[in-house]
Parts: sequence; C-alpha cells; structure tokens
Amino acid sequence: MTARAVTKAAVIGTAIEFYDLALFGLAAAIVFNDQFFPADAPLAGTLGSFAAFAVGFLARPIGGLVFGHVGDRVGRKPALVITLLLMGLATTGIGLLPTYDQVGLAAPIMLVALRLAQGFGAGAEYAGALVMVAEASDPRRRGLWASLPGAGVQIGILIATLVFTAVAPLPSFESWAWRVPFLLSLVGVGVGLFLRIRVPESELFQRERGRGLSRFPALEVFRRQPRSLLIAVAVNAPYGAIGYILNVFVLSYVTRTLGLPATVGLTGNLLSSAVAIALTPLFGLLADRVGRRPVFLGAALALSLFAFPMFWLIDTARPELVILAVTLGYGVCVTAMFAVLASMLTEWFGTRYRYSGIAIAREWTAALTSGPAPLVASALVAGAGGASWPIALLLVICGAIAFTAVLLAPETRARNLDGRLSQEPARSGAVI
Repeated sequence: MTARAVTKAAVIGTAIEFYDLALFGLAAAIVFNDQFFPADAPLAGTLGSFAAFAVGFLARPIGGLVFGHVGDRVGRKPALVITLLLMGLATTGIGLLPTYDQVGLAAPIMLVALRLAQGFGAGAEYAGALVMVAEASDPRRRGLWASLPGAGVQIGILIATLVFTAVAPLPSFESWAWRVPFLLSLVGVGVGLFLRIRVPESELFQRERGRGLSRFPALEVFRRQPRSLLIAVAVNAPYGAIGYILNVFVLSYVTRTLGLPATVGLTGNLLSSAVAIALTPLFGLLADRVGRRPVFLGAALALSLFAFPMFWLIDTARPELVILAVTLGYGVCVTAMFAVLASMLTEWFGTRYRYSGIAIAREWTAALTSGPAPLVASALVAGAGGASWPIALLLVICGAIAFTAVLLAPETRARNLDGRLSQEPARSGAVI
C-alpha cells in the first residue's frame, strides 16, 4: 500500500477522532451547563461544563503512555485501531446520557466518566497518525505529508461544527437534538476502522523490530533524548492552550459575555477550520522549502502581535469582526504552527520511541495546559469584570514561550527518520 493510502487512512481516522473531541468542546460551551448541571446556577454550570471538558485531558497522559508503549512495542497499526474504537464508543455514549433533571448528580458523574474514556483513547491517536504518515512519506516532502493529519484534525472540527450549527437552531435542540451529532460518531467509527485495519504496518517499525525493540520506550526516550523531549514539551504546552482558548473559550465568551447568538461563534469556528484545511498543506510545503523553524517562528510571532487586536475586534460584538478575528487567529496563525510542528515532532525522536516521545510531549502538556485553558480563561475574565485583556495577555505569553522553545531547537528539514536515533547521540550505558 502506498504512502498516499496510508495518509488517507490516517487523515480520515484523525478527522473522526477530532470530530468527537470538537463535539464535546462545542457542547461544553453551549449546552452541557443546562443539561448536566443545576439550572439555577448558570455560572457554576458554565464552570462545571469546562471542568468536565478539562477532566478528559487528565486521562490523556495515561492513554499516551499506554498506547505509545503499544505503538513502539506491538506496532503503530494496533494502537491506532484501538484508540479510534475507544473514542467513538465513548462519544456515542455521551449522546445517550440522561440529564441532571432526570437523574441528578449521576448525570455529571457519567458525563465525566465518558469524557475520561474519550481522553484515554485520544491519548496517542494523533501521535500515531503523525508517525505512520511521516515514516511512510518521501523525506523531501515530509513537511507536506506530516501536515496532512493536521488537516484531518481541522476536517473533524469543521464537520463537528457544521453538524452542531445545523442542529443548534432547532426548537428541540436543548431537549434532544444536541444528542444527534454524538450518535453520528458511530458511523464514522465504522468507516475509520475499515480504513485503518487495511493499512500495513510501518516499514521503519518493522526494520526496527528486526534490530530489537525497546522494552520500555517511554523510559528510553527520557534517557536518550531528554533535550528533544524538553523542547517538544515547551512547544506543545503553550500551543495547546492557545488552540483551545481560541476554539472553545471564545465560543463561550461570544455567547455568554457578549450576548451574541451561538451561531456567530460557530460560524467563526466553521470558517477558521475551512481556512485551516486549505492552508495546512501550504504551510507544510513552505516548511519543506525554507525549513521548519522559520515558518513556526513567524507564526508564533504573528499570533503574539495579533492577540490584543484580535480581542479588540471580538469585543466590538459585531458578528463580521468576531468571525474575522477568530479566522485570522486560529485559521492562519495557529494553523501555521500546527502544520509545521507535525514534521518537527516526528524528526525530533528516534524510531525506537518516536510514538512514545510524541505522545508524552503532547499529552502531558495537554493535561497541564490545553484542558484547563478554557476554564482558566473563564475565571480570568470573571476576575477582570468581563474584560478580555487578561486573555490577550495570556496568548502573548504562550506565543512567546513557543517561539523561544523552537528558537532553541535544531532545524530538522533534512533529517533522516531511519536508524535507532534520529538526532542525538546515545548516552553511555545499556539501551533499555
């Protein structure tokens, strides 16, 4: 099977997984506070919804360790199949849950339990998709190919937003129509499983298996490539917070603080995802031409400079300016960072523990920064009396941290993925 077919399976599977994740974020911003929390405490309901959103990220580091280990010890393919199945079943289950009015406190407890299952399954899905595509691609175009699962992420977000936007205006939305997007996940799971089961195992992994696999890949990456891991963590931590603030928190801010219809924020997410899908491969191509670092550094700097103007536009409460601000911030700046980060992550780690290294860097930071980001942003706005300047300042700080981390990283455009180590010499001592 060609690299093109492997990429197709990875992109579609990733789209399905991020459809599931995006749905929860959208529902947490708009409807979960009414469905799963007491109706007489709206602020507590909003904070509770975002807390449930954040809880899923607590399971992602564990899922990353478990499925990263599976991916580096058993194979990339089994890990990708299991994560897709787990995510899809958890999402479908959310669509079947009783509400707070029906079962009381049991409702948020069950919501959190399924969110934890979602997070556990998501813990290494994107990492596995990156690894499969990068290891199968032409090294001269790895920036392009590795960026495509990122386009899959945006496709999933776009479809989730489209479906949610379609059902949001319905009179029956708060009674039962909000469940439909979650139940549709089961269809996507069937399609994704069909494609992923047919994908062959990575040739680089098979070659590494012939040499002898690491017994504990997560420990080995700490021992052999601590600098790469530290840089990857330092980049992913602020980037993840930026993405979820713009994709989830702003939707709640626009509807609950500015009082605009939910369709305004949803349209902003919709357009920004569409722009991201179109621009992702272009940024990947640019990274192949000029290098990974220049593209990422330019995007991080642009985001930091645009943070305050972006919220000035949002605070006008004019729908067209809100949509423009979200599209430029997320659809252009965040997309450029995401597209280039894909190839950098795969090139920073050796084949023996590439899956584990990426999963650790992404998922531990996701638990610490990405998941709590909308909750923290909501608390900051409440503390500032509804003002948005703390969020703009937070984005500037996050952008500066990501910029500095990549500034300290090596350029990896010409790096070969084959071999036990992709960049750093092994430390003295036995391999784990």
